[in-house]
Amino acid sequence: MVDFVAAEPVRLSAFLRLPLIGLIVLLVSVWEVEHWLPLAYAVILGTYSVAALVWVVVVLRGPVPTWAGWASTGIDVLTVVALCVVSGGATVALLPVFFLLPISVAFQDRPALAAAVGICTAVGYLGVWIVYSKRDDTVELPSVVYTHFGLLLWLAAAMTALCYFLTRAAARVAALLEMRRTLVSEAMRADERNARALAEHLHDGPLQDLLAAKLELDEVRERHADPGLDAAYQAIQETATRLRSTVTSLHPQVLTEVGLTAALRELIRAYELRGSFAVEADLEEVDRPRSQSLLYRAARELLANAYKHAQAGTVRVRLARAGDAITLSVVDDGVGLDPALLDRCVADGHIGLASLAVRVEAMGGSMKLTSAVGGGTRASVTAPAGAD
Repeated sequence: MVDFVAAEPVRLSAFLRLPLIGLIVLLVSVWEVEHWLPLAYAVILGTYSVAALVWVVVVLRGPVPTWAGWASTGIDVLTVVALCVVSGGATVALLPVFFLLPISVAFQDRPALAAAVGICTAVGYLGVWIVYSKRDDTVELPSVVYTHFGLLLWLAAAMTALCYFLTRAAARVAALLEMRRTLVSEAMRADERNARALAEHLHDGPLQDLLAAKLELDEVRERHADPGLDAAYQAIQETATRLRSTVTSLHPQVLTEVGLTAALRELIRAYELRGSFAVEADLEEVDRPRSQSLLYRAARELLANAYKHAQAGTVRVRLARAGDAITLSVVDDGVGLDPALLDRCVADGHIGLASLAVRVEAMGGSMKLTSAVGGGTRASVTAPAGAD
């Protein structure tokens, strides 16, 4: 829940707004101020409270547009100014609220926005006092108001400076992430080149030698009936089959020739022949996207994990494209696992899934793994079609 709320600033501010309203009620009640327009004050504060509760429900239901966070902060400022106008002497009691409002946008890493809200807050505070003092001849404008105005401007400057440094830090982090993405991409390309070279070496060398030996042994078997020759022939045939499977795994030729969908069908067929589980495939034709190597690696790793550990009866594989994103999902009905174990995979030496997650993330995609002990496992990998 904490991770969900902290994922977007607008969610965090929605929850922070509730205790802020409580503090407004507490401050004014402690000061026992007679409001200038008590009915209007109650209506504004009540409407603000209901709107804040509704807004919490809205942000919890899903993502909201970026402008919604700015709009909610603007409504905060207008509401507090309106409360000050109709409350009269409660303006002094509401001073801490003015200090809090610029902070409510500071974490959005937008210096210009923080500066604008901070300045508007300070000017609004001073304006409310001026209007109130002009409307009531018995109330003079206290000199301390100008001090408060200066403090609010200082707070605006401090929040703007903080936002500026946070923005620069965020830019540096973004640059490091881009560098990480580039390095992972280069590593994947180098790995692909090495795998291709190794596959070609195994195909042109040991595999061809085994096939030639198989042919020669077959000719000898035709002239001499010997159980030993039959056993040797069977061993060579099984070794050649395993070696061919290794070559295909290292560099599936079909992936280059006819695309990702056909390569996945061949990969699924290989697992069906093993007979450990039934496979239900729903593969959309996606041709040859630049991210096909990454998605093929993901399918191979996820199917291998289901084969080795899931003890599944059925595995469902789905491949679909939506806009510029391609999604691969692998769902099994096996024994499941604790998703928290993924964080410890690298430390324990089991780098398959952990390495896959890092590669997908570095290429601008995402990987989601949901599972429960005894409840099967669902893995979803989304990669941009243009990733390389």
